[in-house]
Formats: sequence, C-alpha cells, structure tokens
Amino acid sequence: MGSIGEMKPFKDPIIGGERTDFVESGKSSMCRGSTSTDISDESCYSTLSATISKPHKSNDSRWEAIQSVRLQDGNLGLNHFRLLKRLGCGDIGSVYLCELTGTKSYYAMKVMDKVSLEGRNKLLRAQTEKEILQSLDHPFLPSLYTHFETDKFSCLVMEFCPGGDLHMLRQRQPGKRFCEQAVKFYVAEILLAMEYLHMLGIVYRDLKPENVLVREDGHIMLTDFDLSLRCSVSPTLVNLFSSSLENDPLQKSSGGYCIEPPSSSSCIQPSCVVSTSCFSPRMFRSKKDKKSKSKSEIGNQVSPLPELMAEPTGVRSMSFVGTHEYLAPEIIKNEGHGSAVDWWTLGIFLYELLFGKTPFKGTGNRATLTNVVGQPLRFPESPVVSFPARDLMRGLLVKEPKQRLAYKRGATEIKQHPFFEGVNWALIRCATPPEIPKAVVFERNSSPMTSLCEKKAAAVVVAPEKKGSDNYLEFDFF
Repeated sequence: MGSIGEMKPFKDPIIGGERTDFVESGKSSMCRGSTSTDISDESCYSTLSATISKPHKSNDSRWEAIQSVRLQDGNLGLNHFRLLKRLGCGDIGSVYLCELTGTKSYYAMKVMDKVSLEGRNKLLRAQTEKEILQSLDHPFLPSLYTHFETDKFSCLVMEFCPGGDLHMLRQRQPGKRFCEQAVKFYVAEILLAMEYLHMLGIVYRDLKPENVLVREDGHIMLTDFDLSLRCSVSPTLVNLFSSSLENDPLQKSSGGYCIEPPSSSSCIQPSCVVSTSCFSPRMFRSKKDKKSKSKSEIGNQVSPLPELMAEPTGVRSMSFVGTHEYLAPEIIKNEGHGSAVDWWTLGIFLYELLFGKTPFKGTGNRATLTNVVGQPLRFPESPVVSFPARDLMRGLLVKEPKQRLAYKRGATEIKQHPFFEGVNWALIRCATPPEIPKAVVFERNSSPMTSLCEKKAAAVVVAPEKKGSDNYLEFDFF
C-alpha cells in the first residue's frame, strides 16, 4: 500500500512548524477531504488581528523585533526576511529558517503555494491552521508572530525550535526510547497543551513525536494544525461529589462549593468561568471557633475543589485524517469521531516514547489499520515500565471511545492518574527538562532577500506539492 502524504527526509531536519515523516519511522500522514461536519461551526469564529498583544512572554525579543519593524515600515512582507535554510516540507507547505533582516532574530516561516493549494482543494486547511495559530497563547503551543501573503505565497512566521522534534531526539537515546521520568515530563506538557486546545474547541488529531518540537530551553511546543477540527465548547465548573452532597443534608447545606453554569464557548479564561461567589471560605477563626469545629466542617475542608470540564464531547466528524500508526479505531471504521481521538493518540504517543515503537504497527499500512481495529494491546517484556505507566496506556488505548479514559472529563481525569504523581502542574514551566539543546550556530545566506528568493521558494514549495499529490489514496473501511 502506498503511503499518503509521503515526503523525503532531510539530513538536518530541525523542524519549525511543519509535519515531517521520516523514512526510518515508517510514518505517513493521510487525509480524506473534509466533510461539512468539520466546518459546521465556522460561522462562530472570526479571524483575529495579527496585532493582538501577545505572546504570553513579555520579554520575547523576537516579538519586540517584529513590532519594531512593523512600527517603522507598516505591514511586514517577504522582503523583510532573509531565508537561511529549508527545515522541512509537508503536505501543504515548506518551512524555512529565516532572519528578520537587520535584527538577528530568527523564526520559522511556513510558505504555502496558493495556486497549488487551490488546485488540490487544500485552501481551507491552510486557512484553518492560520486562524488556529492566531488564537493560541500558551507556553507549549506556537507563537504566530506575523503572517502575510504575496501574489503566489501565503506565509506564517512562527517560533523557531532549535532542538528539532521528539522523533529525532528519541532516535538518539539509548535503545531509541526515553526513560520513564523523561516521558512523564514530555507527556505532561503535551497534556496541558491539548487541554488548552480542547478548551478552545480544537480537536488536534495529529499528535506524534514529529509534531512535538523542542525549544531552546528544553521545553516542548506542539505544532502543525492543518488537520485540526474546530467546534463549539462550553467550559463548565462541576463538583464531582454533587451526588454525595445531595444524599448528605449536612454537606448540602454547608454551601462550600457550587456548580457554575456553562460559559460561552468564546470565553475560556479561568477568570471568566469561575465566580468568586461560589466559594465561602472562613479565612479568620477565633480559637474558640477552631475548637468547636464540627466533623462535617472538617470533611468539607478536605473535599476536592470543583473541576473545570472543558471537553468538546459534542463534536462529531467523518473525516479520515491522521497518521496510520496513530489512527483511532473509530476513524478507521468510519463511525464518526470526536475529541476522544486525541486521548487515543496520547496513548500511542506514550507507548512510542517508552518502548521505541508503536503498539499496532504492521508490515504495511493496511496491516497496521487492521491491527488497530482488531489486535489487543500488548506490552513487550523489555524494557520494563512501571505499573502506573502501563495502566495509563490501557486506559487511553481503549478501542471503544465512550469507555476511554478522559472521554467526558478530559485532561482533568488524566492529570489525576498515578503516573503523574509528583508533577506540579502549576509550576511545570519551572521544571528542569530532560535535555537542553546545544546552541545553534546560524549560517547566513550571502545573497540579499530579493525577488530571487521568491523564485527559490517556488522551486522547493511547488515541486514537492505536485509530486506528492498522487500519493493520496482512498481506503476501504473496516
């Protein structure tokens, strides 16, 4: 079976925002044309201005450089950037390492040929990725610094990650796998990124090590959103012990916590969904009050806080998208899929980082899909991984999506799993990464940025697009 979206590997694949499938990984990406289900909520979304006050890091020199040039010259264009190196290419474009001329600030620029995209009916995918990138503001997701178009190209300027991707990094590890502590670190940051995406009503659908980039500080960045699905979502605060409260008059009358009504899908900040009126803590007590505390009050103090439920459980898509080894069973069987596919891919991702291979890989693509649907999950005898790690994979890799871990409660349920014991979710950005990339020495292109650069970009963007367009095949569903 021919691969779908296949591409050639590069000797120095430092990827900055593009999905790259390496020959040695045996991976390929595939996409069946999106159905109307995917865009049923398009009217709910508006294109955000590129001048929004972000990113989240106030001292980002790359953002300051972009803003400085914008104030001086107005809108940015291709003539403001100096292409240094092609980093990779994918289904809808190529990615370059570039420098903002005269600033020594480096970026990853995704260049997409508009004529080629239109001819292959991929303009909507490119537009979806741009609008998703414009809406993101999270430490483990890309910062879109600017975007612009020429007569031929659509360009996205994003953060450059000098550490490459986790697939490359895994290949360099002993046994081509990570130790469990490193896996916990990377999966925890991925989980936070996917939780944020689901809060925005974005189902990612393309998790794999090639799409997880390593920043210069060793933390990760989830990238490549052209296969993502957008939908409406209503983040809600719920008390998981509400049923027990109803059965206990003492706890029900204490008024410690309440359940917030669903908020608007466009309002996902905690300050928007949490009302301070829901909490009635007694911050100051006299010694007499402390001695006279009832058992019911003590019980209330140790009760968990309400949980934020932000899983887009109502979404349903019939699109056939993803990577063979990471496809969820419901996608392969054409049953329609929702946000639960992201938790399936998280389970495959966890398995690959721990064991150096995916659990259902067959001799070919069709055999792999057959294994995903019909083969039970098995763990190799070596290496030995902990029981919590195996238990988490068992929970995520349940073939029936409604019985899968996190189907309703989302990332909140996964965070509470014993595998993540010891993870300080609030301070994870301060944690020491397993590996910090070496400093990158940039090789400057001696030729100035002129219209010649557009011709060079056209040569490397259009050629792979046209060559790879015949690799898109249809599959029989099981």
